Amino acid sequence: MTAEHDRLSAARNQETPWKKWGPYLSERQWGTVREDYSEGGDAWNYFTHDQARSRAYRWGEDGIAGIADDQQRLCFAVALWNGQDSILKERLFGLTNSEGNHGEDVKEYYFYLDSTPTHSYMKYLYKYPQVAFPYADLVQTSRQRGRAEFEYELLDTGAFNENRYFDVFVEYAKTTPEEILVQITVENRGPDTAEIHVLPTLWFRNQWSWHNQAARPSLQQIAATQEGSIVKGVDEELGERYLYCAGAAPLLFTENETNTQRIFGVANPTPYVKDGINNFVVQGQTGAVNPAQTGTKVAPHYRLQIPAGGKQVLQLRLTDAPPTTGGNGKSSLSFGAPFAAAMDGKRRECDEFYQAITPPKLSADEANVMRQALAGMLWSKQFYHYDVDRWLEERGSDPFKPSRKLAPRNDQWHHMFNGDIISMPDKWEYPWYAAWDLAFHVIALTLVDADFGKQQLKLMLRERYMHPNGQIPAYEWNFGDVNPPVHAWATIFTYRLDKGQQGAGDKDWLKSCFQKLLLNFTWWVNRKDRSGRNVFEGGFLGLDNIGVFDRSAPLPTGGYLEQADGTAWMALFCQNMLDIAGELAMTDPDYEDMVLKFTEHFLWIASSMGHVGENCGMWDEEDGFYYDVLRLPNGESQRLKVRSMVGLLPLCAATAFDGVLLRKQPALGKRLLRFLEQRPEIRAAIHDPMQAGVNGRHLASILDETRLRRVLAKMLDENEFLSEFGLRSLSKFHADHPYMFETGGQMYGVGYLPAESDSGMFGGNSNWRGPIWMPVNALVIRALLQYYTFYGDNLQVECPTGSGQMMNLYQVAEEIGRRLGNIFLQNEAGQRAVFGGAEKFQNDPHWRDYLQFYEYFHGDNGAGLGANHQTGWTGIIARIMHLFATLTPAKALAESKQAYFNADTKPRPATESLAGTP
Repeated sequence: MTAEHDRLSAARNQETPWKKWGPYLSERQWGTVREDYSEGGDAWNYFTHDQARSRAYRWGEDGIAGIADDQQRLCFAVALWNGQDSILKERLFGLTNSEGNHGEDVKEYYFYLDSTPTHSYMKYLYKYPQVAFPYADLVQTSRQRGRAEFEYELLDTGAFNENRYFDVFVEYAKTTPEEILVQITVENRGPDTAEIHVLPTLWFRNQWSWHNQAARPSLQQIAATQEGSIVKGVDEELGERYLYCAGAAPLLFTENETNTQRIFGVANPTPYVKDGINNFVVQGQTGAVNPAQTGTKVAPHYRLQIPAGGKQVLQLRLTDAPPTTGGNGKSSLSFGAPFAAAMDGKRRECDEFYQAITPPKLSADEANVMRQALAGMLWSKQFYHYDVDRWLEERGSDPFKPSRKLAPRNDQWHHMFNGDIISMPDKWEYPWYAAWDLAFHVIALTLVDADFGKQQLKLMLRERYMHPNGQIPAYEWNFGDVNPPVHAWATIFTYRLDKGQQGAGDKDWLKSCFQKLLLNFTWWVNRKDRSGRNVFEGGFLGLDNIGVFDRSAPLPTGGYLEQADGTAWMALFCQNMLDIAGELAMTDPDYEDMVLKFTEHFLWIASSMGHVGENCGMWDEEDGFYYDVLRLPNGESQRLKVRSMVGLLPLCAATAFDGVLLRKQPALGKRLLRFLEQRPEIRAAIHDPMQAGVNGRHLASILDETRLRRVLAKMLDENEFLSEFGLRSLSKFHADHPYMFETGGQMYGVGYLPAESDSGMFGGNSNWRGPIWMPVNALVIRALLQYYTFYGDNLQVECPTGSGQMMNLYQVAEEIGRRLGNIFLQNEAGQRAVFGGAEKFQNDPHWRDYLQFYEYFHGDNGAGLGANHQTGWTGIIARIMHLFATLTPAKALAESKQAYFNADTKPRPATESLAGTP
């Protein structure tokens, strides 16, 4: 056990609140739905980046390299000024959806370098140009570029020419749950001495302006000497807090309140407003900060002259401990050598933690990728606050008033109250949770913190999140949109991982989640199976414009789509619910009926996908592939023959079962056998669930062996789906053979594009026409390992197709994992595919080992695309690397079905089951 494991244990048992403080501050609160009170719902333009420095937020706060308590009452972040910019660098800058040729995008360089799960140690790097930040250039040039052109990035502006920039490293270390050491190291990478203003900023989130009953907190200076200064903060919930600042830096105080004069043309009730520190430092307005040394926002003002290649270090402490000796700024932990020793100690503990969880088989480069992926995910936790009912009321859209404005979104979600720490896809472009993204986050985060993973999964099922009708919320832009139902998969995975680590499963948690997942399953069955034939729609389902039409909108043909992916997702949902019910039935017979229910439901759905004939099923015998089916108002039907991830997802609905429950409860087995014997047509077009595989296992799968081989032949063809860097979301076949469909005199088409789409179907960053997408690659890997635990070495296929090289399905999974890793790892020439043609990232020693994880990747060369800081589901690469560094084919065959992702659990005797399901 490491010191960090001890902290996790203490937090689990509620002995000490080690997770109370963390990186819970957003990196963009402006331009979010929560802050949008416009008539038409134009969130980006209602609250802009330009307004953010002057306008107090309603629902949250943002900052650079920031931390906060778990209710975001008190916030800390780093502000900078290079003497050239027109404003302080208090928050990250990026483009709105209408400003960029590829959609919204952050235009900054920052990196999450380290974090433990309790945030006892964290490290962040921000690269700050020494020239004026090119705000206008980035907007104007980006607007002029079309979709076929490359994005205009900050490096393209010349802002980093001659290495004229500062590396600003920010480190946090907790000596107690309530005491945080802050070290800011500024290094001058340029050829000349340069000045930088560093303003570590502490402030209270403004709640008093919105709630008359909210008590106003306060910050005030209580000591200032040459050795340092002290700020005392008082809040009715947090109590007293102290910021100790080493060195002789004046304290600048103002209020975290809107500059109404600048924003609305209304006189300010006080001269001390949110942008007061900005106006003092940048514009020289001496009256903009409070000489009484009090307010709700404060920053020590450090002016540093740093020689070329030199660095300077700043030290601060945020703590609940008051000064112990008068008012001279000294306390139980002083600055200088004791501070440095404490910081070094936390770095060592962080190293020890990652050494303990990193498989020795991984190379140093692989270990670095895994660690930075996890660091990015841990840094991307934030406090998310949104009371939808109050938000609707404030905008005049109270759903219970007869005369009200129509809300532009989320009108039916007035039950929602969110006020929790949530794992975000990222904290700039996606500073809001996405429920299906979160399920993939948990798969990676459970490598370091199973407790947080369990809490996150249950949170989405709570009554103040889940809709009363059973729908899980999608994301704040439209909570009612339809995301793939992967929550049950993440739930049983997390349960099994926790069981392996703790020695016993948390069945109370599993039961609680299962009951709510039943509601969600019922919502799907009642809302998305239009004809009651066990074929599903779903609309968007995360795949944007991978298809011919916008699947969330009415079709131009009339009629509707039966979706191969929607139906496959539901088949997997059934398997996951069957898996959970089987685990619970091992000790509670009341769940046996649920085992039978979900077994039967899976078989109905799988059978509906497998049939061909008059009603035009999803399986195309000629192509050996699955397609969406278009049902027209006149009763005609046809397959939309686009070879895409839509047709690969049926392969993912596969789970191997070891039969322990049936041996324990033979009556249940007889009921299942009777169901199958009475309905031979169900198993005619799918894998026979009664067929025995390796170690007597059974397999729930839509695809029988013949169809599995045919789909794999396309998936593993390098001229179709398989690239050097994983599986493409659209077959390269469509580069030369675009699929075209004509209706109403208009032609619709889908052609392969390895990067972003050239279609505006979903706005500026519509992207699913070819790139590699990490989460579905992970699902394919999971499925291949499931198939392998059933077929073993008896099933081998060509990989790549046409190569003559035969592999079993474990080896195929491992090969896909290797190719995904090649996105981030250095090749023989020392280049990383993720960096594409960015020479600075490829070759500069101060850039080349700092990774960005991106939303998706170029289908041919692996370059990063989309949101460059969306570690989110891309962080699952950490789990994939860990998996194949610890799992072996022999272990996969010897253990239960959980070998597919639980490689870090303890080996068990062959007689012991992790599954307990039929």
